[in-house]
Amino acid sequence: MDAKESTYFIDYRTFVGSNEGKIFKATLAQSENMLVGLNRLQPGQTQPIHMHIGEDKFYLVMEGSGYFQVGESYQTATAGVLVWAPASLPHSVVNSGTDDLVLLVVIAPAPGH
Repeated sequence: MDAKESTYFIDYRTFVGSNEGKIFKATLAQSENMLVGLNRLQPGQTQPIHMHIGEDKFYLVMEGSGYFQVGESYQTATAGVLVWAPASLPHSVVNSGTDDLVLLVVIAPAPGH
């Protein structure tokens, strides 16, 4: 396998880091069609309500638990749960647990394309 082929197989755990006082974000893969990222929120951290015009987004909870808002719906999601936020629908997340919240995030098309 050459180096380029190895970029097609990504272990999210190698990207998990921290950013004291701020949400940690890393890009795992990106093309003009899609951005795949990783977000890590420490207990109590919040990603404020926002929306993406013309871009669908989902969060897959990999570790921990969080309290999500999508439009007028609110729900706690734990590891294994996918949270879907269609384009132009406001959404937010709060790490409401006692452990770090690790999210796989996909936005399509990729922002800026």
